[in-house]
Amino acid sequence: MTTAFDPIDLAGTRLANRIAMAPMTRSRAEGESRTPTALVAEYYAQRASTGLIITEGVQPTAIGQGYPNTPGLHTAEQIAAWREVTDAVHAKGGRIFAQLMHAGRISHPEVLGGGLHPVGPSAVAPAGKLFAGTLIDFLAPRALTADGIAETIAGFATAARNAVEAGFDGVEIHGANGYLIQQFLATGSNHRTDEWGGPVENRIRFAVEVVKAVAAEIGPERTGLRISPANTYNDIAETDTDAIYPALVAAIDPIGIAYLHVTEATPEVRELTLALRKAFSGTFVLNPATEGPTGPDALALIEDGTTDLVAYGALFIANPDLPARLKAGGPYNTPDPATFFGGDHRGYTDYPAL
Repeated sequence: MTTAFDPIDLAGTRLANRIAMAPMTRSRAEGESRTPTALVAEYYAQRASTGLIITEGVQPTAIGQGYPNTPGLHTAEQIAAWREVTDAVHAKGGRIFAQLMHAGRISHPEVLGGGLHPVGPSAVAPAGKLFAGTLIDFLAPRALTADGIAETIAGFATAARNAVEAGFDGVEIHGANGYLIQQFLATGSNHRTDEWGGPVENRIRFAVEVVKAVAAEIGPERTGLRISPANTYNDIAETDTDAIYPALVAAIDPIGIAYLHVTEATPEVRELTLALRKAFSGTFVLNPATEGPTGPDALALIEDGTTDLVAYGALFIANPDLPARLKAGGPYNTPDPATFFGGDHRGYTDYPAL
């Protein structure tokens, strides 16, 4: 029987086990340069015993930033800073993918600076507020033109090349959680009437073209995609979840990417998860829907074949040696939500190992 502690080949990259560290925003890239610091390198290196680290969301372009103090991968300074992170992880025997996250309309001029304004598939403002020191109302994004869409897709490809230059083993394209790619997928945020909106085959086009561009730039074996069917986070409204995600997976499967990462919004989407698992030829990564943070029980999903890897989020924040703790049956440190976003080493690199 396959267990979470068995190695696995990820499209040519050997992973020591089948436990993944899920991408989690930690907001510790302070300053105008939006670069990771030595503290960030220490944080990821502490967690290098996991099979695969997927970084926090990294903006592929300046206009892709969604929150204060998140890092980028679009300048020489950022590439050099990320090299310190990847070197630290590789020195510990780890494998690390950079998550490329374009926030789209989930942003604000006060976060972006430089006279930039958030963009999206359509000029539809999301409900809610953004925290940027204080809570501020979201604005309607500028609808991307055809040229703007082409430029955005090219930005993902360039950032992927930058990631490889920075030493990453690959990249994960963030198509989940209400950010730009899911904004194109969802009818609530995509009101376009051109080839990028309307029918399912048009609304999946942006995601497919981003995957194609990244895979062409760095190789499909270094490319992953994350999706979150039925997720309503960031005011996403999907009217055809059961149609659009099978169509998306059918379109990207021939590209031969390394993995598909599914984040379950609710337990009710498990049937769709299993259908996507069956339809996808590559490695399948699952962040399962659970009551509270994903825990030890999720390891059974590898044993019964539901997934190839299980992604852990909050539990990884507080337990840098999580694979060892899972294998030993605990104990587990409790994460402190007050230190999740921003700050210094406290609640970041000071959680003890076994």
